[in-house]
Amino acid sequence: MEFFTGILAGFAALAQPDILLYMVGGFLIGTFFGAVPGLTSVLAIALLLPLTYSLDVTAALVACASIFMAGMCSGSITATTINIPGAPASMMTALEGYPMQQRGEGAKALGHAALASMIGGSIGALLLILVAPLAADAALLIRTPGKFALIAFALVVIIISQRKSISKGLIATMLGLMVATVGIDVMQPLARFTFGTGVLVQGIDMMPLIIGAFAVSELLVQARNRSAHTVDLQQVEAPPIRRRDFIPPWSEVREIGLYRYLKSAVIGYLVGTLPGAGGSMAAFVSYAEAMRTSKHPERFGKGTPEGIAAAEGSNNAMCSGAFVPMLTFGIPGDPTTAIVLGVLVINGLQPGPQFMDSQLHLVAPMFAALMVSALVMVPLTLYLLGPYFLKIVSIRRDVLYSSIAMIALVGSYVATYSLFQMALALIFGIVAYFMRRQDYPTVCLLLGFVLGPSLEEYCRRALSISDGNPMIFLTSPDSVFFLGLTAVFFYFMVIRKPKATPLPS
Repeated sequence: MEFFTGILAGFAALAQPDILLYMVGGFLIGTFFGAVPGLTSVLAIALLLPLTYSLDVTAALVACASIFMAGMCSGSITATTINIPGAPASMMTALEGYPMQQRGEGAKALGHAALASMIGGSIGALLLILVAPLAADAALLIRTPGKFALIAFALVVIIISQRKSISKGLIATMLGLMVATVGIDVMQPLARFTFGTGVLVQGIDMMPLIIGAFAVSELLVQARNRSAHTVDLQQVEAPPIRRRDFIPPWSEVREIGLYRYLKSAVIGYLVGTLPGAGGSMAAFVSYAEAMRTSKHPERFGKGTPEGIAAAEGSNNAMCSGAFVPMLTFGIPGDPTTAIVLGVLVINGLQPGPQFMDSQLHLVAPMFAALMVSALVMVPLTLYLLGPYFLKIVSIRRDVLYSSIAMIALVGSYVATYSLFQMALALIFGIVAYFMRRQDYPTVCLLLGFVLGPSLEEYCRRALSISDGNPMIFLTSPDSVFFLGLTAVFFYFMVIRKPKATPLPS
C-alpha cells in the first residue's frame, strides 16, 4: 500500500510548475528528435545528460521519461509522411502509414498511430507500476552467483539479438567490457590498464562514451550520407490537413478491436523487459503476430490501420518494460534506459532490488511522467501541432547537425571540466563511426561497458565465497535458473532459429 501511495505522490509532483515544465519541454524535445530522420530519443537524452549535473534528479528523470515516450511515438510522423522512419522502431509503421499517405489518408494514419501509442504507452506504464514491486521482491531472492548468471544472461541476449551478425555483436560487447576495466580495480584499490597515464587512473567516464558513441558518430554518419538533405515541402504531395482529420473513425477503431490494442501492448512490454531488445524488435514481433492472426492479412503492406496499431502500440509499451530490469537489477533494457541509468549513477544512485523502496520519491514521478506523456501528451500534441509536423523535415541539416555537434562536445566538457574526457568523446565517436560502417552494433559496446563492472564484481565475489571453486555457479539454484534460461534462449534464437515471417514488400 505504501508503494501505491508513493506513486500517487509522484502524480502530485507533476503538478509542480517546474516539474511540469520539464515534462512538457522534454516531450517537445523528444517529438522533434524522434521526427527528424537520423535523430533519436537516445541522442536527445545523451545531449541532456551533461545538464543533469545541475538539475534536480526528479526533474531529470521526468524529462528523460517524457523524451523516451515522445521519441518513440513521433517516429511515425516521417514514416507516414515521407516513408523515412524517424526512429528504427517505426519501420513497421512506414509499411502501412506511407501507403495511406499516398491515398490522401496521412492524417488518419497519424491519428491511428497516436491512438495506439496512447493506449500502448498507458498500458505499459500501468503494468510497470503494478509489476515493479513484484520484480523488486523477486530480485531480493537472487544471491551473488545468481546475479553473475543474470548479467551473463543479459549480455548473451544482447549479443544474440543482433540477428544479422552475432559475431560482430560479441566483438562489440567484448570491446565494451575491455574499456570498462580501465582504472581502479572493482575489488581492490589498484590501478590497472592505465598505460602509465595518470588521467586514466579514475577510469573512463560513462559520459564521453555515450556522447561519442551516439552523438558524435551519428553526426559523422550524417555528414557522410550525402542523401541526408533537406526535404522540399513542395515535393511532398499532401492535401491541406485539418485538425479533425487526425481523429480516427470509430468504425476503424472498432474493427481493430480492443483485444488487438491490449495484445500489442503486452507484447511490447514483455519484449521491453529483455535486455537489448528495444522498440524495433517489439514492433516487429507485434506486427508479425497481428498479420498472422488478422482476418484480412492481405491488407497488410497496402495501408491498413491494423498494422499501424500493432506496431505503435507495442513499441510505446516497450518504453515502460525496459525500465523493469534497469531499476531492479541495474541492467538496461535498451540504449535509452542505459543512458537513464547514467543519470542515476551520475547522481550517486545505484539501482537494485531495494532501490524502488528507498528511492520511491525519485522514481514515482518518472512512472507518472510515462503515464501522463502517453495518456495526455501524445493525443494533445498531435491535435495541436499535427498540421505542422511535416515542416520538421524541412530544417536545414547543415545548421541542425553543426549545432548538435557543438552541444555534444561542449556538454562532454561541462560534465567533467576535463579536456581529456572531451577528447575521449571525440575518439569514441570516431571509433563508433567506423564500427557502424562495418555494421558493428554500438549498443552492444555501451551495454558491455555498463554491465562489465558488475559482471566482474559478482563473478569474483562468488569465487571468493567458494574459495575459487567455479562449481558454485552450478550449485546455486538462482544461478542454475539463469544459466538454464541462457541455454534456452541460445537454442531457440541461434541453433533453432525461428522462421522468418514474410513481410509485405
